[in-house]
Amino acid sequence: MNNRLEEIRKQRGIKQEELANSVEVSRQTIGSLENGRYNPSIILAFKIARFFDMTIEDIFIYEEDDKV
Repeated sequence: MNNRLEEIRKQRGIKQEELANSVEVSRQTIGSLENGRYNPSIILAFKIARFFDMTIEDIFIYEEDDKV
């Protein structure tokens, strides 16, 4: 899964720590999400989308793997 989290966060001038506090995770979790090392739970995806007043699909991009 890809995401636009870092792009959106920086466009709005929000620090990783501020976002992390707002969605009740660590700053390291936000960094891992932005670097693609971690995919969010559905609850965390909803919290992040709600924080930015966007849809989950606007932030997180799911691309199906044809090999499945």
